[in-house]
Amino acid sequence: MQTTSERRRAYLGPTLFSHGFRIFFLLAGIWAALAMALWVTFLATGTQIPSRMTDVDWHMHEMVFGYSSVVIAGFLLTAVPNWTGRLPVLGWPVVGLSGVWVAGRAAILVSQWLPIFAAPMIDFAFLVVLAAVLAREIIAGKNWRNLKILGVVTVLAIANGIFHYESLNGSAFNGYGIRLGIGTIVFLIILIGGRVIPSFTRNWLVRQGPGRLPTPINRFDIFAISIAIAALLTWMIAPEFVGARILNALAAVTHAVRLARWAGWRTMAEPLVVILHIGYAFVPLGFLLSAIGDGIQIPHAWMVGVIGVVTSAMMTRVSLGHSGRPLAASKAVIAVYVAVILAAVLRITADYFPDQTHLLYASAALWIASFTGFVIVYYPILAKPRV
Repeated sequence: MQTTSERRRAYLGPTLFSHGFRIFFLLAGIWAALAMALWVTFLATGTQIPSRMTDVDWHMHEMVFGYSSVVIAGFLLTAVPNWTGRLPVLGWPVVGLSGVWVAGRAAILVSQWLPIFAAPMIDFAFLVVLAAVLAREIIAGKNWRNLKILGVVTVLAIANGIFHYESLNGSAFNGYGIRLGIGTIVFLIILIGGRVIPSFTRNWLVRQGPGRLPTPINRFDIFAISIAIAALLTWMIAPEFVGARILNALAAVTHAVRLARWAGWRTMAEPLVVILHIGYAFVPLGFLLSAIGDGIQIPHAWMVGVIGVVTSAMMTRVSLGHSGRPLAASKAVIAVYVAVILAAVLRITADYFPDQTHLLYASAALWIASFTGFVIVYYPILAKPRV
């Protein structure tokens, strides 16, 4: 049986398909910038999208289920071989899976020209196939503890299906599908972030000399995760219920404390680490905004802050580490981080000043600049063989 390194050396196809993170992170960066540019153009000119979805539904769907799903695919197809000890998925399976994702983006964009159920079926197929691939790897590797990750992907697929149903029957805006989708992604980041952020932080701080280190995972983390699950479920089902606000407020406090326990303030000198802490800070901020708001409006602290900043942080770090490059952020990467953080801050602010449309456009411009910068900087890294 070939080892992982032997299988990689035996692979003779394009480097972009030699590991899950390469093509999927590149597609994520391209689509994040392109979809936002299309949305701003449609918004500014009043042009109608040739989709069966309303303009707002299309924008929400492509940011949450289009962009986020391909980032999750890239991350999990990179992480699962490490968890299971199995050979990585590469070559034609990666080509096929990425092709399904691209077909979904195209079908949703021009769904008005297609049979009514064609675009939803094509789009829905991506997460279903991804779940099947992950299930095969996790079960074959007997890595039972990570079956919960498979469950998260399955729930995300269900949320996508609900979104399509709601959109075809009027509008998915603030519906159950988008809430379940965002709640699932926030939970996934709470779950995986709780593993990797303190781990990366500890590894870097140990090399810096004596000082405060992240608190190891203990009962408080379990309590914080449990509160987050209860808050997210209540917010999804009954966002206006007073209990949802109370649980959201408690989740905001517990996850702010959880973040503080990871000693992120000591990592200011290392952009690749501190950006993870900044990204996670949008988790408790989203809970806080849900607690003090009307509960109906979905907080952009999650949609732009958590989804944008955390995924950007993970893509830049994973791409460097798994391509054999030094874990060091260049000035260009720091600029990518600054742009996406500012995009999140401005978008959150725009919710409270709806008449100030320049905040919305400035946020979109910074988002486009950030992910365009990611594509320009990381394409040579993703497309060239491991160092």
